[in-house]
Amino acid sequence: MIHIAIVDDDLHDRQILREYLKTYEATYGEAFEIFDFDDGETLVKDYRPVFDIILLDIEMEKMDGMTTAEHIRETDGNVIIIFLTNMPQYAIRGYAVEALDYVLKPVSCYTLEQCLARALKRRQNRADSFLRISSGKGTMQKIRLSSIYYVEIQGHTLIYYTKDGEFSAAGAIRDVEHRVDGRFFRCNKCYLVNMEHVESLKGSIAVVGKYEVQISRAKKKAFLDALNNYLKEVSK
Repeated sequence: MIHIAIVDDDLHDRQILREYLKTYEATYGEAFEIFDFDDGETLVKDYRPVFDIILLDIEMEKMDGMTTAEHIRETDGNVIIIFLTNMPQYAIRGYAVEALDYVLKPVSCYTLEQCLARALKRRQNRADSFLRISSGKGTMQKIRLSSIYYVEIQGHTLIYYTKDGEFSAAGAIRDVEHRVDGRFFRCNKCYLVNMEHVESLKGSIAVVGKYEVQISRAKKKAFLDALNNYLKEVSK
């Protein structure tokens, strides 16, 4: 599921964009969850990095799109921003907020399709670098894989220990195993370790960043082999 926010103070324009997105879904077999915002203030208030793409109008009365994008970039460096405008001189300013593209109004279905294709390609290139987890009460959180030290399962709760703090979500650790890449290894039934952050071994303890993680006796040889293989790969 791809999460897309439409931010435009013109209801008619929002409706047209929503129709174009539905057409794209039907034509290319994508699945979008679309969120509407009628101004930038509503979007940035209590903003959380849960969107993949933001279609952002520049000329809005309460908070213009450029200011909105600047606020977003304070907490979300990864969301793909596509500006909507009838004033192309804004294009140069877009570099400051790393906008992917500009679409001149009135937006055509074809032009939006081209921008979406580029946005989805960029998203795919990034997809393997992030986990999206549900942190409860309907909120979502994107976690960069490289920031994760390890994942622990306690009952039915997953705890992600990261450079940015700890995050909890309901789930099963085997499901996380299937969603991460080869740098992660299950060192016992409770822990999934990121080899990138293993600093040393002390007997059956792996020092992972500032944490100490228990390696089970049955997994120790496999863990050492996996760690050696990882170190060989990164040293090439």
